[in-house]
Order: sequence, then C-alpha cells, then structure tokens
Amino acid sequence: MRVIDGVERVFYDGYWIKSYVAPADSLQAKKRLIEALTRRLFNHVEHGLNVPGQRLGEARRSWETETDPERRRVKGAMLAGALFNRATYIFTKLVELQAGGVEIDYDNGLMRECGACLQEALELGKTVLHRSGDEGIDELWGEPFKAFSIPVEAFYESRYIKIAQTMHAIDRLVAVLEKTFAKRPGYAALSPLVHAFAEAAKVKCETLRTDADIFDVWSSFAVAGEKLHAFAPELRLDASDTEVLETEHAQRLVRLARNLVSYMARARVPMPKSTTEFEMRCELWRQRYPETALATYRA
Repeated sequence: MRVIDGVERVFYDGYWIKSYVAPADSLQAKKRLIEALTRRLFNHVEHGLNVPGQRLGEARRSWETETDPERRRVKGAMLAGALFNRATYIFTKLVELQAGGVEIDYDNGLMRECGACLQEALELGKTVLHRSGDEGIDELWGEPFKAFSIPVEAFYESRYIKIAQTMHAIDRLVAVLEKTFAKRPGYAALSPLVHAFAEAAKVKCETLRTDADIFDVWSSFAVAGEKLHAFAPELRLDASDTEVLETEHAQRLVRLARNLVSYMARARVPMPKSTTEFEMRCELWRQRYPETALATYRA
C-alpha cells in the first residue's frame, strides 16, 4: 500500500488501485454488501431476471417443467434472480433480529438456507448473459455468495484483484486499437481519444459510487466516451466507395470498443470472450483493408 498524490492505493497485478477501508465484519455489513451486489448484478445482466423472492416456488416450477432448451436457460436465469432476492430478504430479517438482541450464528437454519439460495443462484447464473447479449459475466453471480461466505475485508481484497484484471483488459483493447489504426492516414485524432477514454474508464472502475469524487469521475468518463463515439476518420473529397466503406467499418469497430470498455468498467470485471471476438474483428478489418489512400484532411 502507498499514498500517491494524497490518495491511498494498493498494488495488484501491475496497477495501483484506489483503496477503501473495509467495514467491520458483521451481519449488518454483510447485509449492506449483499444488497449492493445484488442490485449491481441485476443492473448488468439481461432484462427480466429481478424476480421477487416470494415467487421462488413459481419460478422453480416453471423452470423444472420447461422442455425447450432456450426458454429453460432464460427461466433458469429468472430462478437465479428469485433465489438471490430470497437470500437478501432472509439476511435482512436476520440482521433485524440481531439488532433486536437475538443471537444469530452461522449455524442458524435460516443462515444455511440463505447460503443454499446463493449457492444455487451461482450455479444457475453461469449461463446468464450480460445485458449486451455478448457473453456471461458469472463473476457477478458469485460475488453475493462470496460476500456471505468470507470476511468482508477478504471480499474487498478479492475485488481489487478483479479491478486489476479489468484494467488489464482495458489496456489490452487500447493496444488492439493502436495496432489497427495508429499508423493509418486519417486516424491521427483517434489515439488521444482512445487513451483519454481508457484512463477515465480505469478511474471509474476503481471508484465506488459512494465516493465523493464520483461526480467528477462519472462525468469525465461519460464525456470521454461521447467524444470517442463521435470520432470519424478524415476522408478526402474524391474517396472511392471502398474507402468510404473502410471508414464506416472503422467507426463501427471504435464504437464497439467504446461499448466494451464501458461494460467492463461499470461491472468491474473483464469480458474475455467479447475481447477476443473484438480482436478477431480488428484482424479481419486489417486483412480486408491492408492499405489506405485516405488523406489527412477533410473537405
């Protein structure tokens, strides 16, 4: 750990990450953490999964009787959502009982049921897709169970590791964009936009929403993303149809990269399948347009 420019940071896997003091390990702290992680989970996965815990029985029967594989996958995801909400409800009530002076230990029957709900949700959540539809982010499904199972301080440490992995994935995408566009005429303005957005995304990734800096952090991240989204290669007046098509495909790649970095920074997890697929798209673009006659000016 080290204080850098007045900010306490912790070093993981090549990155100095902003650190936060973990709350004291208690049922109350775990309750707040699990509630926050559950909200975050539903914010990043495909729609329709936030099923109330009291409908757990209905969700299970619907899943168990479904025979169509694709519908069964979605119903399994809905069951996972119901299991998470049931676990959060149980934990909330246990904390309320503890606040009223009732002693609660981890061998309590309701505590065991809470853990079982989270464990089953984790298994079902492995097939759930990110809201983009590209791939699953099963790390998010495991976090509430992890928060339930280990001390709060240990959970915070595990998050720093994931944040470092996410930052590495963001830098990997920057390298791919540099390899694809940096030396091509007409793309000189792209590199500064890419680097600015990547740095803003990494700051967003390490900053909690409860941090006083979040207003500056989020606005900088949003504006940098808007500028990158608006990028257009410079095209000469007499550009051929092939050159026009090249720039259109290039813009599409840049916007895909912007979206992927945004997904990872907001969820604080890497997305290896989507990243690999993006690298393949860039390689195909380079093969399709091995040279360019774009001029470095506009009309």
